[in-house]
Amino acid sequence: MKSDTVKKGMARAPNRALLYATGVRRENLGKPFIGIASSFTDLVPGHVGMRDLERFVERGVCSAGGVPFIFGVPAICDGIAMGHRGMHYSLPSRELIADEVESVAKAHCLDGLILLTNCDKITPGMLMAAGRLDIPAVAVTAGPMLSGRHKGERTTLIRGTFEAVGRYQAGKITGKELLELECAACPGVGSCQGMYTANTMACLTEAMGMSLPYCGTALAASAEKKWIAEESGIRIVELVKRGITARKIINRNSITNAIIADNALGGSTNTVLHIPAIAHEAGVEVKIELFDEISRKTPHICNMDPSGEHMMEDLHWAGGIPGVLHVLKEMLKDNPTVSGRKIREIASAGIVVDGNVIRPLSKAYHREGGIAILKGNIAPDGCVVKQSAVSEKALKFTGKALVYNSEEEAMKAILAGKARPGHVVVVRYEGPKGGPGMREMLSPTSAIAGMGLSESVALITDGRFSGGTRGPCIGHISPEAAACGPIAALKDGDTIEIDIPERRINVKLSAQEMEERMKTCRIMKKKLTGYLSRYARMVSSADKGAILE
Repeated sequence: MKSDTVKKGMARAPNRALLYATGVRRENLGKPFIGIASSFTDLVPGHVGMRDLERFVERGVCSAGGVPFIFGVPAICDGIAMGHRGMHYSLPSRELIADEVESVAKAHCLDGLILLTNCDKITPGMLMAAGRLDIPAVAVTAGPMLSGRHKGERTTLIRGTFEAVGRYQAGKITGKELLELECAACPGVGSCQGMYTANTMACLTEAMGMSLPYCGTALAASAEKKWIAEESGIRIVELVKRGITARKIINRNSITNAIIADNALGGSTNTVLHIPAIAHEAGVEVKIELFDEISRKTPHICNMDPSGEHMMEDLHWAGGIPGVLHVLKEMLKDNPTVSGRKIREIASAGIVVDGNVIRPLSKAYHREGGIAILKGNIAPDGCVVKQSAVSEKALKFTGKALVYNSEEEAMKAILAGKARPGHVVVVRYEGPKGGPGMREMLSPTSAIAGMGLSESVALITDGRFSGGTRGPCIGHISPEAAACGPIAALKDGDTIEIDIPERRINVKLSAQEMEERMKTCRIMKKKLTGYLSRYARMVSSADKGAILE
């Protein structure tokens, strides 16, 4: 065992003495040491319930003959960090999480890991660490939140708050109603209710085989989630004993399966950052074109909030990820999972309880999957859109550019009514380097939707979007403005053409005109300090997963 490095031999007397000081008994030194990387915090709704799950994971580890050790990992709530400078730290925190898990596991020679996680950057950061370390690991996602209720109708964080701000600004609801909605939108613990980034990553972690069946959708604070946590503790000890490490599960097949599930679910565009980053750490090269290649072949079978009416509770009760995989089973690449069963075995055993929430391939909501990768003279290295969240009317869009150099500038203009039908709002200098940290544009896109403009106003950015974004919103434009990408040369009034079915995005300028603009284009520089300064110097472009180089 790896932990023998700190446990065995006369020279390790000091190491053992310190272990005894933590409460470890001498009789337990021969057992596997299991780290529980817990992202518990009082700051994040998806994580406040993790103290209970820690206890149940510990039960499982102990009952299987392991010794559990909990250590902390930071967590940022994207919703609370949204719309201000705090969002600069969200994506960069993914790298901190991976580094912290690596540091603790290596320094203490842990034999295996439980990755207790839930929200947007925490889950991919943990999986990146697992792939980098290549030791046995099981992810336990803490589960989604129940939907809210307002005047007898279901509501969610996105519709009940972010989009409600736009409705209030447009005079569609009163200030009193907005306050009522904000109190009703999030009724308790868990990751936010739709197929946003946190829940998308939880579902894909299960489809990848790194968490147990139903873990991705089992509701926060439910008894079922506690059962899964305890069983995960049992399984990690078994994986250690059998020598089944993370890279035996995270490989080309499991990455392909995750992208298939992503497209079938209509998941967050942030997966186009996270899946390549996880694959990179596991030694698998994934280019963003793979998402589009798989999308062309994968029907969209689950119409989840924000583009649809179904929420995570509906998906779970309809059959969960095993039900989704059952529909997709002929498309899946067989591969081991942490459960001990192959993924196609899990898919074969899956049951679809509600055929409207999880539709058969013959009645799919859309012929293609949720993700589309576009290219053109604005984005020669590519960009991404959640096409399943775009109305038929807006799949082809031509409009005049309104150009802003920050999210704050764009938000101020949108709320002032400057974005009108036929406009394309351009938000630049929000990429991985330029932001830095590639902020999510959920506040601007939700304001546009709330004002009733989601079919008549488009938004393009070198930043990114929340999984809760809907409408013709194009993100991850690469190269970004701060890397001298063509988006830096756009001007107010330029005609921008978006053609999602044909995967094109262009500004109506000749190659010569674009070249002339780029020659005279002055790249905006920001004064940075601390972690963000280091991050901006090291981070790669969005089409490479915004990994640190």
